[in-house]
Parts: sequence; C-alpha cells; structure tokens
Amino acid sequence: MTDHVLPPATAATAATSATAAAPTAARAAPRMGRLAMASSIGTTLEWYDFTVYNIMAALVFNAVFFPSFDPLTGTILAFSTYAVGYISRPLGGVVFGHLGDRLGRRFVLVATLVIMGISTGLMGLLPTYATWGIWAPVALVALRFVQGVALGGEWAGAVLLSMEHGKSDERGRNASFTQVGPSCGTLIGTGFIAIVSAWLSPEEFQAWGWRLPLISSVALVLFGLWLRRGVDETPVFLEMEQKKATAKTPIKEVFTQHWRSLLVAGGSRIGSDVLYALVVVFTLTYVTTVLHLSRPLALTATMIGAACNAIAVPWFGGLSDRVGRRPVYIAGALLGMVWAFVFFVLMDSAHPVAICAAVVVGLLIHAMMYGPQAAFVTEQFPGRVRYAGASLAYTLAGIVGGGFAPLIIASLFKSWGSTLAVSLYVVAALSLTLVALVVARETAKRPLET
Repeated sequence: MTDHVLPPATAATAATSATAAAPTAARAAPRMGRLAMASSIGTTLEWYDFTVYNIMAALVFNAVFFPSFDPLTGTILAFSTYAVGYISRPLGGVVFGHLGDRLGRRFVLVATLVIMGISTGLMGLLPTYATWGIWAPVALVALRFVQGVALGGEWAGAVLLSMEHGKSDERGRNASFTQVGPSCGTLIGTGFIAIVSAWLSPEEFQAWGWRLPLISSVALVLFGLWLRRGVDETPVFLEMEQKKATAKTPIKEVFTQHWRSLLVAGGSRIGSDVLYALVVVFTLTYVTTVLHLSRPLALTATMIGAACNAIAVPWFGGLSDRVGRRPVYIAGALLGMVWAFVFFVLMDSAHPVAICAAVVVGLLIHAMMYGPQAAFVTEQFPGRVRYAGASLAYTLAGIVGGGFAPLIIASLFKSWGSTLAVSLYVVAALSLTLVALVVARETAKRPLET
C-alpha cells in the first residue's frame, strides 16, 4: 500500500489531535472488556433467538404451527417465516440507522435490545395451531417481523460501540467482538435445547418444552441492559455532535452520495450468510430428516462448530488488521466454494466424526469472512452516516443472503432431490461476495473517516 505524506500543517494538527486523544485512549483501555461484552451481547441475543427459532423451525414448528402439511413442506413454510425476520430488517435499518446517526449509538442499542427480547419472549407464549387456528402462525409471523425490525438497527450500533471506542490499528479485532455474538448465541441456544431435549421426552418437548428456550431470552436482555447502561457514547459521535456535524437526513445521504459503498458493503455479506445457512441451519434438517440420524448428533456438531467459530472470529479480525481485510476475506470466500461440495461428501458418509468435521471446518471458513466483515462494512462509510450506511448494507444484503437462504436450500433439495444444486447455489452467492471484494478498496490501514 502506498504511504500518504501529510502536509506540514495537517501533520501538526494530526499530531496535536493524537496527543490530545492519548489520555482518552488510556482511560478507555480498561473498559475494552466491558465494551466487547456490550458490543457482543446484542448479537448474542439475536442469534440465540434466531438459533432457537431455526431449530424449532426444523424440528417442531412444522407440526406445531403448520400441522396440515408433510414434514418437509411444513419445514419449508417454517423457514418462510424465518425469512420474514430478514425482510423486516431494512425497516429497522432505516428507522434506527437514522436515529443512530442523529441521537447516538448508545440510545439505539438499548431500544433494540428491549424490543428483540420482548418479541422472542412472546413467541414462547403463543398458542399453537391446534388451539388458535390460523391466528397462531399469523402471530408468529408478526412477532418475527418485529424481531427483525429491532435487529435491523442493532448490528451497526454494536459494531460502532467497540470500533469507535478502540484504537485505530485494532479496528478489525474490536469490530469482530460483535461478530462473536452469532457463535455465542448459537452455542447457548443449541446447548439449551440439547439440555431440554435430554430432560424431556419427545412428546413433552413438542407439547410445551419448545417454549422454554424462547421465554428464557429475557435473562439475556436484562444482562445486556446492565452492560449497555454502563457504556459511554462513542467519541466519534460526541465529536460530531459537538461540531454540529451530524447528518440531518443520513438515509438520503447514503443513497445519494455513498451508493457505491452501499453496494460493496452489502455484496460482501451475501456469501458468508448463505454459507452459514448451509452449515448451521440446513444441517439440522439434513441430519434428522434426510439422513434420519439423531437430533443430539446434529446439535452436538453445531455446538462444537459454534465454539470453534467464536474463537476464530476475533483471531481473523485481528489478522485483517495486520495483512488487510480483503486478503483474509477473499481466502475465506474461495475456501467456502470448495467446502460447499466437500460438506455433503462428509455428511452423506453418515459418520458422526465426519459430520462434526463438515460443520466445524465450514464454520472456520465462515470465520475467515466474518472476522474482518464488521470492520470492512462500517469502514466504507464516513462517521456522519456510518450507522445508517452500515445498517442498510447489513439489512439489505441479509435479505438476499441469509433471509431466503434456508428456504432456497430446502426448496432446491426438495425440487432436485440432489445436493449438487444446493452446492452450486452456495458457490453463486460466494461469487457475488468475491466481486464486491475485488472492486473494493482496502480499508485496514486507512484512518477512520469522521
């Protein structure tokens, strides 16, 4: 990368700013542990909720909310309500992205956490189709919509909370704390369901046991509120507020002045979302419905993979600080294309060790993309529209990638009766991500634009 030489006046100003910022950084350093937890708690809750929903959609909801269809068709309908949570995200990205750039990161993060927790808790209290008829799945879809709206405004703020507080040469690692949330949420959610499944009989689990993991999300909400109430607003936003430099219409500004950044940031997310849907979401359906193996095997493979992913994400985020976001990200996308085929070879062996290896390696490859992703996406936008731009990129790409991926994967397998079509779909999604990365600029060594 070419070194940029600053003019004397600019260099003097930068030196003065750096000197003034040093005490602030020193004071902020001891808080990084709490910032990391506050940043990751929202996505942990998000993916706890989504993991519980995904598992229930694969194992229970097809009978509880869509009982008049055959098992695979009922699963596809359940995954359709999963997609609703992604379709509603852009609305949350617009509303909360605007508020995040106008009122502050911290304000929005508290609001989204509460909304997410309440909507998930209410899912656990819903009457079933047998009790409430058509209104049961309708209410499920409505709560899924609200959950998605809150999530649409959560991710970008959580990333900015740790990234804008931390050091400039550690943005990849600090931003990746938010990316640990999906693995932690998946691990907690899968572990909770595994415990409940072992404790209850299959009949009891389908009758009422599935409600327990959903209602228990309230505990994560309370813990998250305690964490976030103790975190200050980010220095970047406070500086903009002091200088009256906040955007009046951040959403409009993103679409009119930063549309290229929006396309690059959004395109970079699609492949990793689809790979995750294959390795985590579809594994549960494939192992239990297609291979006719036990539910604990599928849950165990997912838990081991999630634990490895949680450890690997910050490591790859830190690696992107040293070698660049794009090289790490591109390597993950290329390996993901290969694994889209190897994954089913190992799965079809029906051997427990091979199935666990398929999931673990798949999630390690996912971590290569997911580690640098948060910093890469948010660094595409200047501070005045960073919340709005990152939120829109995250939510719009989520529809194309993660939102419909489980539905498309299940439908492709049902229509073609072969995993080849599924693998090609994953490769196509990763190809879109590669295009976005190739045309993007490297952001790791650039100063964060305020």
